Amino acid sequence: MTVQIIKFGDMLMGRPAGKDAYLLAESHLFNSLDESEEVIFDFADVKVLAPSWADEFISGFKTLHKNILSFINTSNPSVEASLKTVLEPVDVSKYRRD
Repeated sequence: MTVQIIKFGDMLMGRPAGKDAYLLAESHLFNSLDESEEVIFDFADVKVLAPSWADEFISGFKTLHKNILSFINTSNPSVEASLKTVLEPVDVSKYRRD
């Protein structure tokens, strides 16, 4: 299944908007998803993707679904940076705690 993220808008910002988009997708797209089916998030034509929106949408999906998840059309600097922020774990060991 390919999910065209542009259908949620071309400027995707804000945690509440990301959660609303995920809940909409869950009720209309993901509700009949087969666990073995690969899911592709296509970011074609998205102008702005905020990390907060991406975190709500992607984390929401990953919490309920174990499908293989892929991303395409991510060359936009905003999309690229937000996905990097959301998908790459932070190494907290490098931060000093006193």
